[in-house]
Amino acid sequence: MNAEAPATVTDPVCGMAVEPNAGAASLEHDGRRYHFCCEHCLRRFAEDPGRWLGERPAPDAAEPEPAAAGGRYTCPMHPDVVRDGPDVCPLCGMALEPMTPAAAGGPNPELIDFRRRLKIGAPLALAVLLLDMSGHLGVPVAEWIGPRLHAWLQFALTTPIVFWLARPVFERGWASIGNRSPNMWTLISLGTAAAYLFSAAAVLAPGLFPASVRGAHGLPPVYFEATAIILILVLTGQVLELAARERTGDALRALLDLAPARARRVGDGADEDVALDAVQAGDRLRVRPGEAVPVDGVVLTGHGAADESMITGEPMPVEKTAGDAVTGGTLNRSGSFVMRAERVGADTLLARIIDLVARAQRSRAPIQALADRVAGWLAPVVIAAAAAACAAWLIFGPPPALSFAVIAAVSVLIIACPCALGLATPMSIMVATGRGARSGVLIRDADALERFAEVDVLIVDKTGTLTEGRPALTDVVPATGFDAARVLSLAAALERASEHPLADAVARGAAERGAAPPDAEPERFSATPGKGVSGRVDGREVVVGNGAMLRDAGIDPAPLLAAAQQLEEAGKSVLFAAIDGAPAGVVAVADRVKKTAAGAIGALRDAGLRIVMATGDNPRAAAAVAREAGIDEVRAEAGPEEKGALVETLRAEGLKVAMAGDGVNDAPALAAADVGIAMGTGADAAIESAGITLVKGDLDGIVRARRLARATMRNIRQNLFFAFIYNGVGVPIAAGVLYPVTGALLSPAIAAVAMSLSSVSVIANALRLRSAR
Repeated sequence: MNAEAPATVTDPVCGMAVEPNAGAASLEHDGRRYHFCCEHCLRRFAEDPGRWLGERPAPDAAEPEPAAAGGRYTCPMHPDVVRDGPDVCPLCGMALEPMTPAAAGGPNPELIDFRRRLKIGAPLALAVLLLDMSGHLGVPVAEWIGPRLHAWLQFALTTPIVFWLARPVFERGWASIGNRSPNMWTLISLGTAAAYLFSAAAVLAPGLFPASVRGAHGLPPVYFEATAIILILVLTGQVLELAARERTGDALRALLDLAPARARRVGDGADEDVALDAVQAGDRLRVRPGEAVPVDGVVLTGHGAADESMITGEPMPVEKTAGDAVTGGTLNRSGSFVMRAERVGADTLLARIIDLVARAQRSRAPIQALADRVAGWLAPVVIAAAAAACAAWLIFGPPPALSFAVIAAVSVLIIACPCALGLATPMSIMVATGRGARSGVLIRDADALERFAEVDVLIVDKTGTLTEGRPALTDVVPATGFDAARVLSLAAALERASEHPLADAVARGAAERGAAPPDAEPERFSATPGKGVSGRVDGREVVVGNGAMLRDAGIDPAPLLAAAQQLEEAGKSVLFAAIDGAPAGVVAVADRVKKTAAGAIGALRDAGLRIVMATGDNPRAAAAVAREAGIDEVRAEAGPEEKGALVETLRAEGLKVAMAGDGVNDAPALAAADVGIAMGTGADAAIESAGITLVKGDLDGIVRARRLARATMRNIRQNLFFAFIYNGVGVPIAAGVLYPVTGALLSPAIAAVAMSLSSVSVIANALRLRSAR
């Protein structure tokens, strides 16, 4: 017995899932049957199977490589459809767009083509309309030239529109039927083809129609003006839509424009300009005033002021000196420096941001599933509704019933275009992810954006998330008879020779406060693990460490204990200092809370979020940071497993949980949360586990992300509402439900205007997100 056939298989050309038993196109190659989403993919496979099966040998210099991911094209409504070059989506008929827009890619070829067709077709359609409306305008052209010539002129002017200028419309409509994927082009093609063929038959063979249909001149009614105007309006709508959709990629193109095309490499004898892709890790590069930093690296000599606003959202330039990291794509406003390249090509932060934003813009939010289900059955239902309206007018309509039936059927087919429904979510996601990138908020996919809008609880890590992530000198409390600056200077001289994590904080703090240690190295330097350091500095015997260190040196720390206890209760690490055998003072070091933390926490709480701090630090230090940041709920001494368990506990209570962290120890909780938020200044493992990354590592970014997420979901719901209401109201009106009241049917031309405006209105509404706060 043969094994049961799989439910779906993969199209080897485009990668889409295909149901083998659904009658899809298939082909046998080397004893195996391959299935395809459409005839187009089958033909491409048949031309060169080896290309799609990986059997073709590596290309030589004369044969170009297949298109890279950045040069591939996808459908904005169906991101699963991917092609190596410009093409048409087999599912919806829309033109495919580049997966990553080029920085200077030029105008859209389809937009140029449609504009050309529109420029030629619009005058022809206007002429047809004027011929048809001439009698109502007081110019009886039909009487002057005769009804037959009048109809023939309309036929002659409409035919080139149908068979040439509007050819893409019918090609896409036919493809949708062949692919068994009815869409907007199906409805437009059926409606306009029905109107044109009816009218052409009336001109070419009027005798085929019963006498009751033919008028006083022996001709049935013709609908050339409806056909021509509808097709031209469709082209107009496409031009407006394509132009608007180009604007949704502006944020991504702005990021691409940040990277300079060339870099100035510093050689042994002289500098040389090289292409950006020629820069390698380890190269020394010169960045002059007004130039963009070519790649990620570290300043070696000189100084500058980097404008990082397009990447971090920070408007103020950041001073850069020797040892500071610089990011490719940022602008050096002033000064000049030489840097060492560390990350180049696809490894730079800018390249990773561009890739992340491009992937996010192609992702689909869960809310889109509803629109997909509706769009899937909308076209068949509309075709059935058009047939029912036609039959109802033929049976129950007043004379001329056939004319009313044709108008109603065509209007229903045209007005119910599902394009607005399909664009409702993708357009909002594209604009929102681009807007977030400009503010330093990187969104991995649409799912994370949608889930973050519904989050109830935010868990935040302490170190590196609420705090700056590195210890800093906070206090110097001298004992009676000692000068604070002198105590700090001598303590820093000893700590400068130590490898302890707190030592660097003391040395840096002394320099910042103008209490630089003596230039001479300390004599008889000694470090006692777990206690402290001692030595002779500038002729003075100095001891720096904990209470045990002083006691071992025969010094009583009692005069310093009260100050030390007060500092420790504030969550700071305390070092005792003694000079020449006498307790001289207390030096305190702490990981300072970020300046924006308290304001951001307050804004998030006002937005309805419950804030919980989870940290591996001791309860005293955790409580001190929580008080300063304005957080009431604290979980201290929480390791990676405890943080993950906290996430699961809150989720079990039915809450939607977001986790913000920056370290490797935060990665499990970031992955377990409904939404993980990583600090861009943190570990790669944390960033890889998160759905949202804050480039600057600032909690204000969480506030911006929350506002953007909620604004995006409001925008999507508005778009879906417009699309549903539009179709729900438009179809009955087009079918003629208002005829008993108004005595008139909706013109197919007006239906075409409404159809075009529905798509444009959805895109225009999505573009409002570009100005979201």
